[in-house]
Amino acid sequence: MTSVNAQHAPSGEAAEAAVARLTEMSADLRGCAVLDREGRALAASGDPESWASAGAALMAAADAAGDEPASHVHVATEDGEAFAVRHEGLMMVSVAERFTLASLMIFDMRSVLRDLAKGGG
Repeated sequence: MTSVNAQHAPSGEAAEAAVARLTEMSADLRGCAVLDREGRALAASGDPESWASAGAALMAAADAAGDEPASHVHVATEDGEAFAVRHEGLMMVSVAERFTLASLMIFDMRSVLRDLAKGGG
C-alpha cells in the first residue's frame, strides 16, 4: 500500500469528493474536513482554516495524552460529537449530532480516507 506524502497529496477535487461522500453517508453529520500531513485543509464543508485549526488542536490533545500519535479521536459532549481519524498521512475531522454511533462514524471516516489515499475520491 502506498503512503500519501507531501509531494503526492490528493487534489482539492478528490478531497472535496471525500467530504461530499462522508456527508452522503451520515445523516447525523454537521460538517467535516480533510487535512493533509501538515494540517492544512484540502477540503471542508465550512471555513477551511477553522476546520484545520480545530482538527489540529483536537489531534494534538489526543497525541499529548499517550506515548504514540492517536489514530482516531472521539469526543462526546452535550451539544454533539467530534471525531478525528488519521490514515496514510491524511486526517479527517467531523462533527455530528449527539448520540451518533461512534463506531460507524469512525469506520466511515476511515473508509473515505482509505479511498482518498489510494487515489479515489
